Amino acid sequence: MPTVSTPSNPLLARLKPYPFERLRALNKAITPNPALRPISLGIGEPKHPAPQLVEDAIMASLKGLSVYPATAGEPALREAISAWIARRYGLQLDAATQVLPVNGSREALFALAQTVIDPTRPGATVVCPNPFYQIYEGAALLAGADTAFANSDPARNFAADWSQIDEATWARTQLLYVCSPGNPTGAVMPLDEWKTLFTLSDKYGFVIASDECYSEIYFRDEAPLSGLEAAVKLGRSDFRNLIAFTSLSKRSNVPGLRSGFVAGDAAILKNFLLYRTYHGSAMNPVVQAASIAAWNDEAHVIANREQYRAKFAQVTPLLQQEFRVELPDAGFYLWMEVPKHFQNGDDIAFAQALLAQYNVAVLPGSLLAREAHGINPGAGRIRLALVAETTECLEAAERMVAFARSLR
Repeated sequence: MPTVSTPSNPLLARLKPYPFERLRALNKAITPNPALRPISLGIGEPKHPAPQLVEDAIMASLKGLSVYPATAGEPALREAISAWIARRYGLQLDAATQVLPVNGSREALFALAQTVIDPTRPGATVVCPNPFYQIYEGAALLAGADTAFANSDPARNFAADWSQIDEATWARTQLLYVCSPGNPTGAVMPLDEWKTLFTLSDKYGFVIASDECYSEIYFRDEAPLSGLEAAVKLGRSDFRNLIAFTSLSKRSNVPGLRSGFVAGDAAILKNFLLYRTYHGSAMNPVVQAASIAAWNDEAHVIANREQYRAKFAQVTPLLQQEFRVELPDAGFYLWMEVPKHFQNGDDIAFAQALLAQYNVAVLPGSLLAREAHGINPGAGRIRLALVAETTECLEAAERMVAFARSLR
C-alpha cells in the first residue's frame, strides 16, 4: 500500500524551539549541585500570593459555569476594564467598541497577527524588538509573514534602535510589536519614541501591538507611559492602528487565571472579535467575575509593587558587588551582564556553570534574541526573574556573588 503522509501546516516547520526548551536540551547533561537546594530565577512566573478578593470572587461565582460565555465578555467586565483605564491613564474609552477581554495577553498577542496580517501581499513582514517575547515571532511565522528585528541598545537604556529597520522593510511591514516595559530589559518607551513609531505607522500603514503586561511593576516615581496614553498626548484619540495589551498575571499575581484585555482602534477590535468568535476564545464566566474584582481594586496592586521595590532594593546592590547590573525602569527582571573574564562573557556557559556548581537556574540572554544586524543583542547577558520571595532571591544572589568571586 502507498504511504499516506499526515497533513501538516508547513508553517509549523518555521517555528524555532522556545527558549526554555532550548535551555532544557542544553542542560540535559548538567547535574546541579545536590548539596544546595534548587533556586530558579529563570521563568517569569509570579510567585507572590494571589489576592484574597480574587479567590473570594471565584468561589462566589461558580454557578457561572452552567452558561456559555460571550466572546465579547460581559458588559460589567468591559466596564470594569474601561474604568481602570480611566483611573490609570485618564482616558475615556468606549467599553463596547474599544475594549475586549482576552484569555491572557499571550493568547491575544498571537491571535492579533492572525487577524491583521495579509500573507498574500508579497514580503509581508512583522517587526519586533530584539531581545523579545518569543510569541511575537511565532505569531508572525504562523501568519505567513517574515520577521525583522530592531536590536536593543545598551547605550540608550536598552531601547530598541528602530533606525536599524530600513525603508524597504518598513514598506513591507504590516505589524509592529513593542514591549514597554520591556521583557527582558525593563526599558520604558518615552513619548518621543512613540511619536517616531506613530509617524512610521501613518506613513506605511502598519498596526502597532503594544505589549504592556509589566506596566504596574515599576521603580520610578512616574508610572510607565501606555501606548494609549501616548496616542492621546500626540493627538491620536481615535487610536488608529494601535492595540494595547494588558494582563492581570503580573499586576495581580494570577498567571493561572489567564485574564487580560486589549484596547484601542475600534475597527481592528471589530475584526479581532470576529476572529476570536470562530477561534473559541470566550473567557470563562468565573474568570470574568474574578477579573472584575481584580480590576476594581488597586490596594493589592500597590502592595505587590512595594514588595517588588523592596526586593529589588536589596538584591540589586548585592549583585552589583560582582556584576554589572542596574535597577530597571520597570518589570520584575534584572538584565545582568556576564563577566567578560568568564569564557569571554558566554551567557550559556555561565548559566550552565552556575547551575552545576550553585544550583541556581537563570535564562541566558542569547536564547531570548536572534542574530540581527551582525550580532545577537542578548549574548553576554542573563535574565534574572526576581519573582520568588525576597529571602530566596537574596540567597540566589549570594550564591551568584560567591560564584563570581570563585572565578577570579
